[in-house]
Parts: sequence; C-alpha cells; structure tokens
Amino acid sequence: MISRLARLSLATLISATIGITPVSVMAADPAPVTPPAAAPAPAATPTDKAAEKKAKKAAKKEKKAEKKAKKKSKKKAKPAADAATQ
Repeated sequence: MISRLARLSLATLISATIGITPVSVMAADPAPVTPPAAAPAPAATPTDKAAEKKAKKAAKKEKKAEKKAKKKSKKKAKPAADAATQ
C-alpha cells in the first residue's frame, strides 16, 4: 500500500513536471512575440464557454420539464379513459 507521503511526493513531482514543460518548450523553440491585443481573445473564450454551458443546462432543464409535463398529462388521461370505458 502506498503511503500518503509517497502519493503526495509523486503528485508534486508530476505537477511540477507538467508545470515546467511549457517553459522548456519555449526555451527550445522561441516563438514570435504576440502583440498585446491578442491577449484578451483567450480571456473571452472561457466566458463564451460558460455562457454556452449555461444555455445547454437551461435547455436540458426545459426539455426535462416538458417531458415531465407530458408524462403527467398521459397519467391523468389514462384514468379518464378507463372511467369512460366502464
């Protein structure tokens, strides 16, 4: 069984490696400097994703409510049909 200290050490080592990787890539292959105007574009992407996620969630909730209403109306219609046949 791996001890907590060993797990923590391994996790720290892995995260440090992942964190250093982009720095080593930049050192090996220097890319042209991007203008400061290009920086806000990636910042706008997460808000777009968040808005998209909220819209999907709202659509899913609406669809679920619609399905539930249909099911309820079907359930109510069934006893009425049974009563009409008797």
